[in-house]
Amino acid sequence: MTPTVSVQLYSVRDAIADDLQGAVARLADIGLRHVEPYAFAERAEEYERAFAASGVSAPSGHAAVIDSDEPDRIFEAAVRLGIGTVIDPLVPTERWLTADDVARTADRVNELTVRAATFGLAFGYHNHQWELANQIDGRPALLSFVERIDPAVVLEIDTFWASVGGADTPALLRSLGDRVTFIHVKDGALSADTSLQRPAGRGAVDVTGVLAAAPQAVRVIEFDAYAGDVFDGIADSFAWLREHDA
Repeated sequence: MTPTVSVQLYSVRDAIADDLQGAVARLADIGLRHVEPYAFAERAEEYERAFAASGVSAPSGHAAVIDSDEPDRIFEAAVRLGIGTVIDPLVPTERWLTADDVARTADRVNELTVRAATFGLAFGYHNHQWELANQIDGRPALLSFVERIDPAVVLEIDTFWASVGGADTPALLRSLGDRVTFIHVKDGALSADTSLQRPAGRGAVDVTGVLAAAPQAVRVIEFDAYAGDVFDGIADSFAWLREHDA
């Protein structure tokens, strides 16, 4: 079965700020039929129009739900846009330093997962490097988090940031198994300098190993930054995935 490929719209945030519908249309012209919007509750009506006009859908979407006082507003927007899984993209590094830190975040995620289910939605979390780099009892903080969250919680592993954080990312994915529903696919130097990111297959991330380790996961192309035209970078990554992701 051909894996589903999506793209995180944060990659083209400047274009979206200027012309949301036009940016989505350019991605559809590349051949992408799935997208992952960010902060979608703030522009739900515009996203809805853009998705309809370009014939794309959003299996997942990013929103800052963990710290929100209005999670229902975000879940309602997700339903409106046909998003099946809402993913919180970020809990900062200072909240991944102790076991108590991790427990608080995991418990909040569990609560939100139950709440999301009342809307017919799944809920999940997306990592950066610090969840792997920060150690608790000699292990990456992310593993303590995974042990405490409900099995219904979706994991979206950002394979670039996991690698920057020091993980053997294919091994991490194999250990997490089917709990990983989405992966962010990006490449480049293993550095926090995001300007060094490159299309898939052109950097230091073991992208081939990553894909083989998570055959069930939706592949979400992303660039935090890109030195060239980011639409060209996305097109290059998409073409590489079509050729190499069996």
